[in-house]
Amino acid sequence: MRHSLRAAVAALSCCATPVLAAEIHVQDPVPYAASSYIAENIKTECRIGAQLASALGKDAPRHGNTIVFDTALPTDHGRVLQLELVEAQSAGNAFSGHFKSATARGVLFQDGKQIASVTARRTSRGGAFAGFKGSCDVLERTVNAIGSDLAQWLANPVDGAKLGDL
Repeated sequence: MRHSLRAAVAALSCCATPVLAAEIHVQDPVPYAASSYIAENIKTECRIGAQLASALGKDAPRHGNTIVFDTALPTDHGRVLQLELVEAQSAGNAFSGHFKSATARGVLFQDGKQIASVTARRTSRGGAFAGFKGSCDVLERTVNAIGSDLAQWLANPVDGAKLGDL
C-alpha cells in the first residue's frame, strides 16, 4: 500500500510540473530593432526572427517555462519578454568559409514592471559540412543557440546578463 501511494504521488508530481511552469509572452516573429545593423537581404531572405522565437519556445520547457506567442505583446499583465534582433552579420559563403553572427536584446517584464534585461550574441562558421550550407542556414544556427541561451536565462533571469559569445 505504501509503495502504491508513493508511486501515485510521484506520478502526480511529474504531471503537475508543466502546469506550474511560468507562462512568458514573446512576440513571434521576433522583430528587428529600429536601430538594428542588419542588411536588407538578411531581413528579406532569412527567417531569423521566426527561428529565434521557435528555438526559444522549444527549449523553454526544459527550464520550467512555457512560451506563449503573440503578434502584439500585452505589457500590463503577466510575464512578457520583449525581444528584438539588434545585429546580424553574414560574411563569407560556402566556398570561402562562413562567418555569421546575430545579437538579440531583451527586457523581461512582470505585470508591466521591468525585472531584468539581457543581451545574447552567437557566432558560427557553419559547423560540420558548412560547405553545403547556405547563409540563412548558418544564421539560423546562431539564433537557435541564442534561443537556447535565453531559455536557460529565463529560468533564473539576472539583470544585465550577457549570454553566448559576449
